[in-house]
Amino acid sequence: MKLLPERRERERETHRAFLSSTAPSSSLKPSLPDLAEDMDQDGIDLHRISRQPYTDGTFNGVEFLPEDFGDETTMRVNDKYSSFPPEEKGIHIINIRAIEDIGYVRTESTILNSFSQDPDANCKYGLYFRDGKRKVDYILVYHYKKSSFSRTLTRRIHLNDLAPRSIKQEQPLPGKGGQANMDESEPHMDYHEDDKRFRREEYESNLMQAGLELERDEDTKIHGLGFVKIHAPWNVLCREAEFMKLKMPTKKMYQIHQSHGLLKKINSVIQKITEPIQPKVAEPKHQTVKRLSYPFSREKQHLFDLSDRESFFDSKTRSTIVYEILKRTTCTKAKYSMGITSLLANGVYSAAYPLHDGDYEDEHAEPNDRKLLCEEWASYGVFYKYQPIDLVRKYFGEKIGLYFAWLGVYTQMLIPASVVGIIVFLYGCATVDENIPSMEMCDQRNNITMCPLCDRTCNYWKLSSACATARASHLFDNPATVFFSVFMALWAATFMEHWKRKQMRLNYRWDLTGFEEEEDHPRAEYEAKVLEKSLRKEYRNKEKGQQLPEEAANKWQQRVKRVMAGVKLTEKEKLTWKDRFPAYLTNFVSIIFMIGLTFAIVFGVIIYRISTAAALAISSSPSGRSNVRVTVTATAVIINLVVIIILDEVYGCIARWLTQIEVPKTDKSFEERLIFKAFLLKFVNAYTPIFYVAFFKGRFVGRPGQYVYIFHSFRMEECAPGGCLMELCIQLSIIMLGKQLIQNNLFEIGIPKMKKLIRYLKLKRRRPVDHEEYLKKKQRYEVDYNLEPFAGLTPEYMEMIIQFGFVTLFVASFPLAPLFALLNNIIEIRLDAKKFVTELRRPVAVRAKDIGIWYNILRAVGKLAVIINAFVISFTSDFIPRLVYLYMYSESGTMHGFVNHTLSYFNVSDFQEGTAPKEPMELGNQICRYKDYREPPWSENKYEIAKDFWAVLAARLAFVIVFQNLVMFMSDFVDWIIPDIPKDISQQIHKEKVLMVEVFMKEEQGKLQLLETWRDKDKRKSENCNSHSPRSSMSHRGSVSSCHSCHVDV
Repeated sequence: MKLLPERRERERETHRAFLSSTAPSSSLKPSLPDLAEDMDQDGIDLHRISRQPYTDGTFNGVEFLPEDFGDETTMRVNDKYSSFPPEEKGIHIINIRAIEDIGYVRTESTILNSFSQDPDANCKYGLYFRDGKRKVDYILVYHYKKSSFSRTLTRRIHLNDLAPRSIKQEQPLPGKGGQANMDESEPHMDYHEDDKRFRREEYESNLMQAGLELERDEDTKIHGLGFVKIHAPWNVLCREAEFMKLKMPTKKMYQIHQSHGLLKKINSVIQKITEPIQPKVAEPKHQTVKRLSYPFSREKQHLFDLSDRESFFDSKTRSTIVYEILKRTTCTKAKYSMGITSLLANGVYSAAYPLHDGDYEDEHAEPNDRKLLCEEWASYGVFYKYQPIDLVRKYFGEKIGLYFAWLGVYTQMLIPASVVGIIVFLYGCATVDENIPSMEMCDQRNNITMCPLCDRTCNYWKLSSACATARASHLFDNPATVFFSVFMALWAATFMEHWKRKQMRLNYRWDLTGFEEEEDHPRAEYEAKVLEKSLRKEYRNKEKGQQLPEEAANKWQQRVKRVMAGVKLTEKEKLTWKDRFPAYLTNFVSIIFMIGLTFAIVFGVIIYRISTAAALAISSSPSGRSNVRVTVTATAVIINLVVIIILDEVYGCIARWLTQIEVPKTDKSFEERLIFKAFLLKFVNAYTPIFYVAFFKGRFVGRPGQYVYIFHSFRMEECAPGGCLMELCIQLSIIMLGKQLIQNNLFEIGIPKMKKLIRYLKLKRRRPVDHEEYLKKKQRYEVDYNLEPFAGLTPEYMEMIIQFGFVTLFVASFPLAPLFALLNNIIEIRLDAKKFVTELRRPVAVRAKDIGIWYNILRAVGKLAVIINAFVISFTSDFIPRLVYLYMYSESGTMHGFVNHTLSYFNVSDFQEGTAPKEPMELGNQICRYKDYREPPWSENKYEIAKDFWAVLAARLAFVIVFQNLVMFMSDFVDWIIPDIPKDISQQIHKEKVLMVEVFMKEEQGKLQLLETWRDKDKRKSENCNSHSPRSSMSHRGSVSSCHSCHVDV
């Protein structure tokens, strides 16, 4: 390869400048020899090489890179990680054959032997830099285009790390296949690829100026991907830990308050009982001492326990620190300030993530936290054990640790709720044969003839045919249901208080007391919108002619220069409500439209139910006519379930799009707005069919002869003779179980497996690599890149909040809901754990002291549950009509005659023309019955609303008011009586503050004592100097100088 004269001269000047910048100023030679330029017989440039022969046959710091299809092979030095002395770092591009001709390489076998050692084993297959000493804290991934003939198998010799850290931007990153390796033999990339490459170069240069150490790798099994490995040295970690105010353990240790007497014995018994279900991890569950923590300070490093610097900052903390640097480091080649989030959004980098600790499947792999989590947490075989929450927090960070801790507390609290629900259900089963109303309905001796359910096509029917429905309704509609509703309202309040106390314990244990979230960096989209606004404003000012043309152009150039220099426009310009008004209007219209769409779908399902019921009622099949209600209810609920699952995914995407067009400033604001929209839409989607059955079905049906019709064709459907509570139970159970089984479990298991299969097929279709490349073990960052990126905790929380609504909102109709939620959560915890450990890239650890906006949503759902359960008991069940009959109308003081009291009379001769059934009624009987409170036909105001209806309605409303206020008062009383912060935790927090003050007071006293000692020494030396008598002027001057020297020493 021959270089053009201009390029050769430019390359020589760049190399000479780099060598002069990296050479030490005093300890080594002040100048380096100039580059000696030679030409070998094949016309290959031979830049300056070392004049000393190497007798050991190895070339430290050399990479062998075949550059083209020719016979010649070039060799390039990795300047940063070369082990040559600084004055001999001049090897640039040489030819292996030329070296052999000169005599620097004795035999070909010597070079081949140097390749025998696997360099990847030294760096633990990607967990460390190639020197095997510096740990990889973060990975940046980018796509690059390379022509097919320039794609080569890079072979390298393992090298040592003795080079200085400072590298200029022009110098390529150390590593395999750096971007600076491109030469004129490769085709020139398009403009967009060049622009991305320039941005990456500037950004990586800025990262190195921030103190990070980088290493590049493009020689991977994934063709077209380059990886930049990032390492944060000790001084950078200390600096950033001080900036971020990270609490770190000090040398001071203190005793944790221990219980005494009876409590101590009870705790010891509980520990022995729960020992088999504790995870086998090395974390102190019942520690008696704790290290005092304090925000890290470089000036007070002597206070901290730095006995093991390698483990002082764990991998989670290191990745968090690096991510903070990545977010605030800017790249200004895009004409505005860009952090890592902007670079990812613009495709400059395709991914950025910290590495997992290692393999979890290999039995011979070194022990690591990931493998331990997989064995003791992310396995279905340990479903009965407690979660190792401290280890989860250590590996994934506080935010994810709090999610799994909350999920564990919620699952534990479901155990007593499930037990009580089972007892209530068993009570209904035990008393079903003693229920007088259902016995009266099943008694065929009563022979009550019911009016037809529709005009003309429907016939008369017997009340005893609804016996099975009435008996089944009693399983869920009994006096114990009211008790269970009150219990679940108090359970929800107790759960919230228990979680707050658990959260405070975790904050104390994880050193989060006093932690306050700082304002996050602006999002990339927000900065882009602000830039667009500012440029548009300047363009308008320019068009108005407020400035002269030349002056305006100069101003524009100054503006671009300021932006290129990294001046953030977000500090001067902000988005106002006027800028966001179109987005707000779009949000409002879209949300109203989607809520209307949900209502329309529910209305469509109602039409389906009515039309299907009418079709089956006139069916010629006797079995079809007898099972109309069951068939219609089951098929309609399945349709609702399918629609809910589909709309859930659609609404999730729409909510994210609506939040994006609002352009929130920070990630926290974005997340809160997204959660609000997604929860609102999914709440309406999941509960609208249930609300219809609970509160609207059977309320507006009319009476025989004057039924209410929709579109003059479809008659409004009514509840079964036993009430709507049974249908509500069916609706709730199928939707709840279907969502948990299909959406929460099958989707979470099946979709990642399907994506993994698709990625595997894509890789298989790619052009085959050579055998040696195929057999090479993948690096850790390559394996992690093939995992799914972490998409946040919003989907996980949303599943559980919707389930919490099913458990609390309509629990009066389905007492077994807590049991099914418990069974689902036992699987959900291990499923989520397995997903986080094995199927997702390691997320960046985020500090958090609570679960955020989700706690407010939980409280709102808990308050709403009280109101809804009050209305369900009052209006959906027959609990209030039974009480009214028992205490106002029953002659015997029992429930005998209740069914007859709830049925009104209708004279078949009062049917309007065209509404009477085709089949006539039995001879001698002109009266049929229907369920309603109306005046009989022999009354003056026949078929009008009877006074019994108003009495029952007044009792229902009174019950709602009393139940709601009573349960709310009891819930607030539970909130008040249970303190948010446990007493022992508040004592420990106060003790920490006192101990920290003592530590600083001792330190100040030590400083004062040391200062006094120095002053005493200085005073004694001064007195000794003054006690000398001067013998002559010369000796006097000497004594003065001696005294002065003593003072300087002190």
